Amino acid sequence: MATKRHLRPEESVCFTTKTTWHAISRLYNTTGAEHDVSAASGFVLLNIDLENGSPATKIAPALGMEPRSLTRMLKSMEDKGYLYRQADPTDGRVMRIFLTEEGKKKRELAKIGVVAFNKAVREIVPPEKLDIYFEVANNINEIIDKKSIYDKVNINGISQQ
Repeated sequence: MATKRHLRPEESVCFTTKTTWHAISRLYNTTGAEHDVSAASGFVLLNIDLENGSPATKIAPALGMEPRSLTRMLKSMEDKGYLYRQADPTDGRVMRIFLTEEGKKKRELAKIGVVAFNKAVREIVPPEKLDIYFEVANNINEIIDKKSIYDKVNINGISQQ
């Protein structure tokens, strides 16, 4: 009888993804702290259309955030003077988010940080390996988007096939 081999954390896609993202997030948070920009708020700033603003309802899905979390973050950023909300002129039900001049400065700082990080990665990781990384990440997102990976697994992890 074969024994069941346990998956070590370093062999787990989710463990590696999570620890890598946390390391990147810590880097951005540490760097951005002196400018009062967190990793999350930096990504929000980078995803607001500079000319037309962005509908609040489009920002959360673009960043994979829960709407409630985004609402709290937008309120905090509004209190700091980084952005303001304005009703859409063609559809008053839609609230658009715009950056203030201070928000645009913070956005530029976030952009500098992201560009510097990507440059550092590209200096070490060969382009063909990055291509594979992006392909694998896209494949994982496709699997997640299907939302059916657990259809044939019960709560105890035993296959129902």
